[in-house]
Amino acid sequence: MFTLSDIAPDQTCAGFSRRNFLQAGVLGGLALPDLLANKALAARAGLHLKDKCVVLLFLSGGPPHIELFDPKMSAPVEIRSITGEVKTNIPGITFGGTFPKLAKMTDKFSVVRSYGSKNSGHTYHPVTVAGNPLKASMSALYSKVAGVNHPDTGMPRNTLILPEAIDPKLKLGSNFETKALGTLTQSGDLGASYAAFNPAGGGDVNADMRLQIEPERLTDRRGLLDRLDGLRRDIDASGELESADKYQQQAFDTISRGAADAFDWSKEDPKTIARYDTRPLFDQKKLQRWFDMKRASNLLGLQMLMARRMCEAGCGFVTVSDCGWDYHANNNSPKNMAGIYPMGNQVDHAVSAFIQDVHERGLSEKILLVVTGEMGRSPRINSGGGRNHYGNLTSLLVSGGGLKMGQVIGQSDRQAAEPATRPYDPKHLMSTIMHTLFDIGQLRVKGGLPKSLVDVITGGSPIEELV
Repeated sequence: MFTLSDIAPDQTCAGFSRRNFLQAGVLGGLALPDLLANKALAARAGLHLKDKCVVLLFLSGGPPHIELFDPKMSAPVEIRSITGEVKTNIPGITFGGTFPKLAKMTDKFSVVRSYGSKNSGHTYHPVTVAGNPLKASMSALYSKVAGVNHPDTGMPRNTLILPEAIDPKLKLGSNFETKALGTLTQSGDLGASYAAFNPAGGGDVNADMRLQIEPERLTDRRGLLDRLDGLRRDIDASGELESADKYQQQAFDTISRGAADAFDWSKEDPKTIARYDTRPLFDQKKLQRWFDMKRASNLLGLQMLMARRMCEAGCGFVTVSDCGWDYHANNNSPKNMAGIYPMGNQVDHAVSAFIQDVHERGLSEKILLVVTGEMGRSPRINSGGGRNHYGNLTSLLVSGGGLKMGQVIGQSDRQAAEPATRPYDPKHLMSTIMHTLFDIGQLRVKGGLPKSLVDVITGGSPIEELV
């Protein structure tokens, strides 16, 4: 067996972990022989795949749908948006007051006002799994069909981007959102091989593919790549690689190609970084003082920049987590939902920068952006000036992917409490995403995939107005 191993512990006293392998320019524990066996499946399933990718921005904690895209300023004061409203470039349509940048570019995305997650707790799988019998998230389903790694670039097909992927020194507090993150990209009955790769260092590194190099040299990108290149030459000269199992050879090829460059957002033009950067918008430490906002950060812009780089490098499903959207306005979060101002402004900045960037790069047909959360917030403001858990209506923004843009789909009732038009739910959202990623007709007739998997992916109806 061909093995690269790390002679140091999984986590040294200096803090080296899987993240450091990525920063050094290799995929470390990602390019595993047992995972890359799925490359063969990807080749067989090639006709199923469209040249598309999905970025799911998940606003964890329950973003208030009224303050986002359905402000209801004609409703009584205890219901209407506390941030006011801002006019969009669609006549008669307004958004919450913290979204002025998105309001000016509504031709590039669509909002669904009659969507509800049907979920009223801090669990994410009701949205990302949508009740499918395999208990697997949308990203895991995609990875099962497409393969764990891109056959050409070696890029992981399914990736989770947390704030810690941007700032390795970040020590976000542990609370309910931290625990719930495991359900955001869960692989269910498909098995752990199809779970999202976390470049922030989550999970164990498989012993079959570790790099034997001193931790001190992880800081030397050039030295690491030179060592890998030398190792490739030595093995090729000996002929040892020819006799290796074909998937082990693929694994070696993957880590030696430096596919992890895509994770390094600092390689971008400084002007592009500045365009995305949300760090100047607010001091994240002031929000993190509140228990329900301990995982809040001001790094969303750079997370979205990394997501775009992932898509360009061949990642088919990128999940971006932005925590801190819990607005009971009790002793665990600011009174009068004061956190909505920095958090809403950050989403406005990061999402508008992402949408504009992908359009300028000619990627708007290729990349589908979905922005939602596990639930909405109660229409009536509580005694603390906040909103409680509510699943009947949930914010949903969709951009790109070849879908129909520039529209507001559906309506809520006068109090933003129930859909007033055809209701949509996570099953419709999952179907919309699956129709974007796959040729459903080809997937139904092509063999080689479990029927249960095909039934989950091809079943259901997409959001009609988008397709």
